[in-house]
Amino acid sequence: MRRFPTAVLAAGLLGLVPSAQVRAAGEPGAEAMAPHRAAYRLTLDRSRDNAIARAEGAMVYEVVDACDGWATRQRFTLMLTDRDGQVIESASDYSTYETKDGRTIRFSLTQTSQGAVSQRVAGEAEVAPDGSGRARYTEPEQKEEVLPPGTLLPMLHTIRSLAAARSGSRMLVTPLFDGTTPDGAQDTTTVISGWQAAQSNPRFPALATLGSARMRVAFFDRGKDPKDGGGASAPDYEVGLRYFENGVADDLKMEFGDFSVNGRMEELAILPSGC
Repeated sequence: MRRFPTAVLAAGLLGLVPSAQVRAAGEPGAEAMAPHRAAYRLTLDRSRDNAIARAEGAMVYEVVDACDGWATRQRFTLMLTDRDGQVIESASDYSTYETKDGRTIRFSLTQTSQGAVSQRVAGEAEVAPDGSGRARYTEPEQKEEVLPPGTLLPMLHTIRSLAAARSGSRMLVTPLFDGTTPDGAQDTTTVISGWQAAQSNPRFPALATLGSARMRVAFFDRGKDPKDGGGASAPDYEVGLRYFENGVADDLKMEFGDFSVNGRMEELAILPSGC
C-alpha cells in the first residue's frame, strides 16, 4: 500500500499547470503545514466482479515538524475477505524525513502479507533546484535511479497541490518520488475539483476555519507504453482525498484496480512543532 500523497483532468480553458508556474502563483510555505497525527478507519468501497466481499482496516498517519525537515510515518493494516471466505491480511510501515527545502529525503518501507515480510524499500534521494537528481537505494538492493527534471518529493507535492488549488488551477502534472517503489520516480496527474471556503466542522473543530480542496492523484509507471497498459489509460494506483489548507486530509478513497477502499478520519491531534 502507498502513502497517500503528500500529491487532474481539466477541460476547456482549465489546463495543465507546470509546477514552476504554480510556484510563481504563490504557494504556501512549509509553515502552512500542520504537524499532526490522524487515524483513519478503512472500509470497502467497491469490488470489481465481487472478488472482494469485505475489507476493513486502519491507517495512522503522523507528520512531525523536525525544524529543518518533516518526519512522517504511516502505518497501514488491511484485512480482505474474498468471495470464498479466505482472509488476507496486509500491512505496511512507511516513514520519511524530507528537508523543508524539498531537496533531500530518507525513506523506509516495510510491507507484510499474512505476517511475513513481502517487500522492503529503503534509501535516500536528492534533487537539484530543477527537480533532477538521484535516488540511492539500500533495499531491496543497492542501486541508483536517475530522477527526471521536475521531480517533487512528497511534502513539497502536497504544498504545490494546495497552492494550485488556492490559485484556481485544476491540474498539476509532475514526476513524484516518495520511496514507495524500488523503481525511482513515478509520473503523477493531480486533478483538483476547486477551492472550498471554510465550513462548520463539529467533528474536528481545528479544521472549521480552514479552506479545503478535493483532489484525485493518479500514479503512472514512467516509460510505460499506453498500448501495454501504461500511460493515461491505466494508472498504477489512484487516491482521492480532501486536503485542508494545513495539509490534513479527512476523507480518502484508495483505488487498487480490482477494488477500492474508503478512509474516514476518526481521530485528529494537532501536534506542537517544538522549534
